[in-house]
Amino acid sequence: MAVMSHRTIHLFRKGLRLHDNPVLLGALSSSAALFPVFVLDLALLEAVCVGALRWRFILQSLEDLDGRLRALGSRLHVLRGSTGAVLRDLVTRWGITQISYDTEVEPHHARVEQEIQALAEERGLQTHTCVSHTLYDLKRIIQAAGGSPPLTYKKFLHVLSILGEPENPCRDVSAEDFLRCPTPPDDQQAYGVPSLADLGLEVQSDVLWPGGETHALQRLHTHFQSQGWVASSSKPRTVSISLLPSTTALSPYLSLGCLSARTFNHSLHSVCAQSKNHSLPPASLQGQLLWREFFYTVASATPNFTKMEGNPICLQIDWYHEPESLEKWRTVREPCVWRLCSGFGSNVLYCPSPSSGPDGLPLGRRHHDPAEAGGLDPSPGPARRGLLPDPRRPVDQLGGGHEGTVGLWVCWSHLYRYLRRVRSQVFEEFLLDADYSLNAGNWMWLSASAFFHKYTRIFCPVRFGRRTDPQGEYLRKYLPVLKNFPSQYIYEPWKAPEDVQLSAGCIIGKDYPRPMVCHTEASQRNLGLMGQVRAEQQKTAELTRDMADDPMEAGLKRELEEELLEGAEPCKSKRVSDSAAHKSRPYS
Repeated sequence: MAVMSHRTIHLFRKGLRLHDNPVLLGALSSSAALFPVFVLDLALLEAVCVGALRWRFILQSLEDLDGRLRALGSRLHVLRGSTGAVLRDLVTRWGITQISYDTEVEPHHARVEQEIQALAEERGLQTHTCVSHTLYDLKRIIQAAGGSPPLTYKKFLHVLSILGEPENPCRDVSAEDFLRCPTPPDDQQAYGVPSLADLGLEVQSDVLWPGGETHALQRLHTHFQSQGWVASSSKPRTVSISLLPSTTALSPYLSLGCLSARTFNHSLHSVCAQSKNHSLPPASLQGQLLWREFFYTVASATPNFTKMEGNPICLQIDWYHEPESLEKWRTVREPCVWRLCSGFGSNVLYCPSPSSGPDGLPLGRRHHDPAEAGGLDPSPGPARRGLLPDPRRPVDQLGGGHEGTVGLWVCWSHLYRYLRRVRSQVFEEFLLDADYSLNAGNWMWLSASAFFHKYTRIFCPVRFGRRTDPQGEYLRKYLPVLKNFPSQYIYEPWKAPEDVQLSAGCIIGKDYPRPMVCHTEASQRNLGLMGQVRAEQQKTAELTRDMADDPMEAGLKRELEEELLEGAEPCKSKRVSDSAAHKSRPYS
């Protein structure tokens, strides 16, 4: 078929942008007519658990994309239904000869791509696709690594040194492109972006992190006006308890493809090229962006990446199967100011107390982040997955990894599935930047099941809080049930005398739960179990371990020195240690 003769559907999935969109540009150059389409495949989106806040972010991004397309003389067609069924109908209705789409790594997207290819073969259609959600074509990385994904960051960087720098972003789509390849006119009332109400959803919180390419580029521009900040930005320098983000908070835009990773990377290179003393990977923004690429690469070639069972790089651990403990964790009938949150790797400061209201999870967090806050943060350590319901406060972790492994000895994938399944509770309702590859990769890191191997480092959540936020301002804001406690008890309210609790208007055991376990005792017990597991499965553990120093630790100047479990105050309350402590069981 001759050039410029196709009638093409361009299927948006991620990549909700007009800058650096090579697939869309390629489709425009080979077509006489092009229909931009987005399918609200509710069954597919339910499978990946999209909460109300992320739904709002998605719909805002679609409205923004539609507006930008209309400014160029086109429009976005939004339809609901199964992606395969919708495309099959549109191919017939619009006389389509080609379908274009971005290549994605997630299994659910791969299944859709198989359906598209089957439809194309059946109807004699052409397909046009390429990679634009990551810096590199992940298949090239794997091929350069000898056919298997590099499983350590050091090996990954070595492969990238062979491949060279990623491609620069391509030009923006323009009005001239749609003059040459117009979108045929149709009923302007049809195919519109639905509202939250149309989907049966409602969100009460203010929109402080609006979705869409326009806002993504504005945020990028704002941050890059301060080139000194960009050049010197370093993960250890981010403030874990700041009430406003100390990071770029670009993650939701990168996750949905409203912002191109290559555009972000190119902007970073431009700034660093002009600075003699810029920060370096892995702690720099560029290094953090490469962590994102690393997890994407491993996820693309690892079966069952979001599970323990059948995952060849993940330790197979006989975690406790105690629904009652998991339910206490989920419903916050466990105490915890910072959610018992400490453990292998780094801190997860998390407590979804119902008393915190719709305005926020009291999340403190040890920030490992790149483009940050919830944003770019593919970095190991806390899995910075979402933004708080109060959008002013991006969060970088899903919370629970440390507690699950060190405190409760509960499987990371069970916690992960719990948070995914109960969409009305906590995270599922609040995530804006959920990401298949980064979520699972960071869960494995947090639980020391893969990637992270200094499992003996355990943070004391109480001492960490006292050091980084002595007055507990962060907790008082996001956990108002504790706001009236004196600073000396804010991180251990269960130790406050009865008269102090009465004065604070919060009785421990009634208004706020008691500790489920003694952190010191449970951590030491589970350290022994983890040591036994790693000894028995040494070959699996070595798959994701560099013989050299951990790249996240080597050469990093820490402004906030970690507080280790060593020296933490031992448990004195027999009621705490006896009431919920697990019976020690050997691994089998």
